[in-house]
Amino acid sequence: METPRLRTGLWVSAYLARLGAEAIPAVVVRRGDADAGAVLVKCATLDGRAVVLHRSWDLATGRRVWAVLAEGEEEAADAAIARQIRFDPDLWVLEVEDRRGRHLLGEEGLD
Repeated sequence: METPRLRTGLWVSAYLARLGAEAIPAVVVRRGDADAGAVLVKCATLDGRAVVLHRSWDLATGRRVWAVLAEGEEEAADAAIARQIRFDPDLWVLEVEDRRGRHLLGEEGLD
């Protein structure tokens, strides 16, 4: 039996609140489908570099995980996001800004 999934808009609100509780700035750059849109999280380290994360399946465990979609210069990260938007008009894009690269996505409750 498949586990029901949380609506994307609700997950985004909870994620932003969790980041806010840790004083990690984040914004919604692009709103997608509130019910089932995929989410990209760009974590910019404020030194011209960034990593873009997306949900993926871990084939070994059968669980959903956050995986790196792009990493390196911020311009390359932005280009990767633009390519994904062309394929998925329902995509959400969130941007986190943290010099230490914290995004909290591996923490319990955000899976």
